Amino acid sequence: MRPLPRRPRRPDRPAGELSELAADAAAWALDYAWAVRWQAAGLLRRADPHAFRRRTPGRPSVVLVPGIWERWTFLLPVARVLHEHGWDVVPVPGLAHNSGTIEEMARVVDDHVRREGLERCVLVAHSKGGLIGKQLLAHHNGTTTIRGLVAVNTPFTGSALARLLPLPALRVFLPRSPELTALAASRHVDRHIVSVHGRFDPHIPGGSHLEGARNVRLGTRGHFRPLGDPRVHAVVLAALEDLAASRDPQGADEPEAC
Repeated sequence: MRPLPRRPRRPDRPAGELSELAADAAAWALDYAWAVRWQAAGLLRRADPHAFRRRTPGRPSVVLVPGIWERWTFLLPVARVLHEHGWDVVPVPGLAHNSGTIEEMARVVDDHVRREGLERCVLVAHSKGGLIGKQLLAHHNGTTTIRGLVAVNTPFTGSALARLLPLPALRVFLPRSPELTALAASRHVDRHIVSVHGRFDPHIPGGSHLEGARNVRLGTRGHFRPLGDPRVHAVVLAALEDLAASRDPQGADEPEAC
């Protein structure tokens, strides 16, 4: 009998690639552990949303917009850092678990901003919260109250993983969903957005780059855990200073390119 032909040997993956895969896998596990911890903290400890208010003349307030199925307390690590640096931090408890549509949640934030009487504010958002923030800039900012948006790990162009879980609340994240298509067409507000993302995000394999925005890519890994990373905090703080000093978001004057 003739010997069976040998299968061609697959080339070994470079050590650097294997190291990256191992680091990504470890980050994925740590990411979910971090998320469970802060979701539980929000349920077990009643944080006072008014505890982070600090009226600072000449500075806009910072409105927090969490991601899908996240209460405002999920952003406590960010809220504490911003408050320590002198910012007036405004949570929006009315978002609850943020399970409504982009437009429904944008209206909740808009109503809260009006009730609080905020004359100027900047949005700091996570994941789906960044989509809500862009909706606010594009369609709920007639008085130019909102100076800009700092979005952390936001799927501006969607996520292919949304196809794996056929849940109605996740359809918005499909790359060609009607909501994302409409948001993509609102390019005039992209220059007032700072998109912060890392080298690996298990929920957004395509990344969070937004054409026309200021994109800051860090060495972080994960979708949730970066909210507690000092590198992210430093970028958010710097972006807030830049957006606070920017010109009218819908005026004729062009601000410096983001």
